[in-house]
Amino acid sequence: MALTNEYLKNILETVKKRNPGEPEFIQAVTEVFESIEPVIEKRPDLVEAGVVERLVEPERQIIFRVPWVDDNGKVQVNRGFRVQFNSAIGPYKGGIRLHPSVYIGIIKFLGFEQIFKNSLTSLPMGGGKGGSDFDPKGKSDGEVMRFCQSFMTELCKHIGADTDVPAGDIGTGAREIGYMFGQYKRIRNEFTGVLTGKGLTYGGSLARTQATGYGVCYFTNEMLKANGMSFEGKTVVISGSGNVAIYANEKATSYGAKVVAMSDSNGYIYDKDGIKLDVVKEIKEVKRGRIKEYLDAVPTAEYHEGCKGIWTIPCDIALPCATQNEIDGESAEILVKNGCKVVCEGANMPSTPEAINTYLANKVLFGPAKAANAGGVATSGLEMSQNSERLAWTFEEVDAKLHNIMINIFKACDEAAKEYGEEGNYMAGANIAGFLKVAEAMKAQGCV
Repeated sequence: MALTNEYLKNILETVKKRNPGEPEFIQAVTEVFESIEPVIEKRPDLVEAGVVERLVEPERQIIFRVPWVDDNGKVQVNRGFRVQFNSAIGPYKGGIRLHPSVYIGIIKFLGFEQIFKNSLTSLPMGGGKGGSDFDPKGKSDGEVMRFCQSFMTELCKHIGADTDVPAGDIGTGAREIGYMFGQYKRIRNEFTGVLTGKGLTYGGSLARTQATGYGVCYFTNEMLKANGMSFEGKTVVISGSGNVAIYANEKATSYGAKVVAMSDSNGYIYDKDGIKLDVVKEIKEVKRGRIKEYLDAVPTAEYHEGCKGIWTIPCDIALPCATQNEIDGESAEILVKNGCKVVCEGANMPSTPEAINTYLANKVLFGPAKAANAGGVATSGLEMSQNSERLAWTFEEVDAKLHNIMINIFKACDEAAKEYGEEGNYMAGANIAGFLKVAEAMKAQGCV
């Protein structure tokens, strides 16, 4: 699908010139532009207000040095980032990614996606993202702590409960959030809900760990129901084996599906009898081990090196929950050939444009990341509410609110797609619904 609107084409060219060497960011902007083209045609007032020109330029980009001392007493230096992209509907909200692949383009792509994702939740949260090229894998607790403290020493100058509320992401779990929160409190001398994903003993929310994975399945379930289907009896392949993948597995299984494959960055496991989730949880949540260790407990399963092959396993439903661009056009073609009827994204932008075109051309039901995996940030928003009120809700209360939010997200995507002549295209619906709320807020607040 190519852009035809000259206004959007010109802005996209400017984005490419201003952000060379950032393909993920340009990919994310292009996808949104292709979806909102019919909105721009109908809404000249948004063109007049310069909403799109402002939307693609972050309000603030912060890059900083993160020095820390390893266990050998040697100084190490990483680079830290925070992109505060858009605050039209609330304080900046988005995770902190710790991974060697992190650079400013990744953070900008994630922050841009976060604008629309947060908008879809209906909660008052703007879009932002942060991270570092630090790799917590193989580091001791002491090394991780010293890195997190150094990272927060700079970041604390730019965030706050009503300004910017970071959260976890790849590489940033409960341990890292705890170290960062402790340093923020130490420096600022205040106890506020400045980070989400906190431990339950100091302001965290029940169901936050499960939220993204559960949310993916809540969205998928609504999409299935709207098209006369259900999870019951379906075969599911899930990439990844972190929180999102583990709890997507748990919820899909509770709906009557059979999950037969999961992966990590080294390779994937296939268990034709259904993945034993307790084994995966022990490996990943307790031992911090590799998915290959599944064979020690279930020798009848198969392990294959490399991640791409997981999409060759026949399935009814594919839930990519690992990382960006993990399903390319070739893998999408194989999924379709093997009878896959549904792809719902638990990771951020895990499908390439070629893969998405393949889904749409073959009438595969497609749940885009900014809608399908919004359960995590939605529950972070609920954690912010609990912190502001000095309350703690039960697991059941949070889960019920999350379920309702995901039902409403699907409804918003479905209705927006129908209104703009794209019925069944939930990616277009998500982009349009998310964009319109932010655009109206930006227009109402004037040129700022």
